[in-house]
Amino acid sequence: MLLDGVNSPKDLKALDLDQLPTLASEVREFIVNAVARTGGHLGSNLGVVELTFALHRVFDSPNDILLWDTGHQAYVHKIVTGRRDEFTSLRQPGGLSGYPNRVESPHDYIENSHASTVLSYAHGLAESLKAKGESNQRHVVAVIGDGSMTGGMAYEALNNLGHTNSRVLIILNDNGRSYAPTISGLTRVVSRIRTKPMYARGKRRSESIIESLPLVGALGRRTVKGIKAGLRELADEPHAFFETLGVRYVGPVDGHDVAQLEETLRDAAKYEGAIVVHVLTQKGRGYSFAEHDDEKNLHDVKVFDPILGPQPVMSGQIATDWTTAFSEALVNLAKTNPKIHAITAAMPGPTGLLPFQEAYPGRFHDVGIAEQHAVTLAAGMAMGGLTPVVALYSTFLTRAFDQVNLDVGLHCLPVVFALDRAGITGDDGPSHHGVLDMALLSKVPGMTIYAPSSAQEVAVMLGDAVSNTSGPSMLRYPKGVARQVLPGEVGSAKSARLVREGGLDATICIIAVGKMLEAAEIAAGQLAEQGVNITVWDPRVVVPLDPQMLHDAARHHIVVTVEDGMRDGGIGSMIIDQVQTIAASEGRPAVTPIVIGTPTRYIAQGRPAQILAELGLDAGGIATTVLKAVAANQKA
Repeated sequence: MLLDGVNSPKDLKALDLDQLPTLASEVREFIVNAVARTGGHLGSNLGVVELTFALHRVFDSPNDILLWDTGHQAYVHKIVTGRRDEFTSLRQPGGLSGYPNRVESPHDYIENSHASTVLSYAHGLAESLKAKGESNQRHVVAVIGDGSMTGGMAYEALNNLGHTNSRVLIILNDNGRSYAPTISGLTRVVSRIRTKPMYARGKRRSESIIESLPLVGALGRRTVKGIKAGLRELADEPHAFFETLGVRYVGPVDGHDVAQLEETLRDAAKYEGAIVVHVLTQKGRGYSFAEHDDEKNLHDVKVFDPILGPQPVMSGQIATDWTTAFSEALVNLAKTNPKIHAITAAMPGPTGLLPFQEAYPGRFHDVGIAEQHAVTLAAGMAMGGLTPVVALYSTFLTRAFDQVNLDVGLHCLPVVFALDRAGITGDDGPSHHGVLDMALLSKVPGMTIYAPSSAQEVAVMLGDAVSNTSGPSMLRYPKGVARQVLPGEVGSAKSARLVREGGLDATICIIAVGKMLEAAEIAAGQLAEQGVNITVWDPRVVVPLDPQMLHDAARHHIVVTVEDGMRDGGIGSMIIDQVQTIAASEGRPAVTPIVIGTPTRYIAQGRPAQILAELGLDAGGIATTVLKAVAANQKA
């Protein structure tokens, strides 16, 4: 196999052009088999095989700086730069990251797993090369695509790049998709060129004819220049768009033709400024299951059989996962409440909004990878009397905290934030753990924060949130299988639930947030077997906290809080603060506080259960922490 001999960009450059189609097929087969074993991003990487070849054959990485946005399309880059053998550990604990990783290789400059940032990185790096006098010795190449051009930061960076004479080569990897079909005005313009390539060919032919006319002198040259500019305005809107920003435009180019790509890249690399090379690629190329997946071209997949392909989830099943519980609850509420509108940022499938979109297309809004716009769009809707529900991953909402705080919170607007993948998420690593949402949004005045501990509570809490007209609400739930409970265990949306009564002689109270309740209950059972009576509360709503729960906690000697969010400045510290205030007002001794949560550090990829255990957030960890506190109290 040719692939066996490619362990560096140098090996790739040594191959003849006519060998590359065979290598491309081998790389695609390798990626399918690797992702089938571990799960990961599939469709986006199958689409950039030839583009990656061309980049590494034209440029000299790592001397030339290759940047990827988003980083989930860098698998081929990793293969070419000597990490092929590490793909058995892709997204595994201690293994190969699913994104570029500076620790892994000098070929990875940025760990870019949140979209639309690469042009700002590129601008900064280009300025640093300029300051060191290295602009003509090293190239900065930024690959942006798979929906990243829908994010506002990309346009902010373009606007600056075009007017600072920074030398950056921008590859617009246009596959028409992010998770779902990409949403933006520029996309519609670009799509016209995708569907009418003869348009661009006709423009080039017309320019050639004009240049061959027997005109002479300055007047003739100005005439030709003017006619060509007019043709660009009429026939090539992306050209006009980018050049208005001061960025030169070239394309479109077939992203699966390595020879054409190499020629175009070599020419573009000579330009003394910012230049966009518009490359057309097919997401999921070469794997029929990805090519025919209308929802997302198998953008991301769990473990699957590469021969049979990923199997679809059967309809009519019980809502065993948190996302489905939210999806079903939202659709049911919308049946009787026409004011409900759903908003997402390029992720209608992963956030469970496809059923809502199908049922209520006029009330569904996908804004592309633009979380800040999503939040302020919701603010405007709420001002106008609608009930917007913004469904995002927890980690992505943090990109729009200012909008949550000042555009929604300051105006006391009834916007509902439904945050999927809250807490420890696992394989995607530090950028995707949703551990900041409670620490941040609990500081927004008037915010109500719901933390369901079961699938059945999701519908109850979402119903309460959409009926709240006094201010914003947040509903957070984790990734994966949801806990199932009986109807009698659900209760009202706002009241905390006494899960385990430790009795009047109980000295320890555990307050466990959301998903952490199950681990706390198991820990309490283990401790009871050792003669330690424990009271366990499920707060259900963590902002504002239920006074009954706080007063009960204040009678205990030790109060333990457990959350899968930031320990410092999180919900636990709020609980302890209020419990201590109550204890003091009632003349009780101060409680011994134990706050268990995620530390203030970046948490590496791994299985969620393993990470939680390492952080002391599983049943064994909670029980051990409590026993240590009991021993310390007795000694004191």
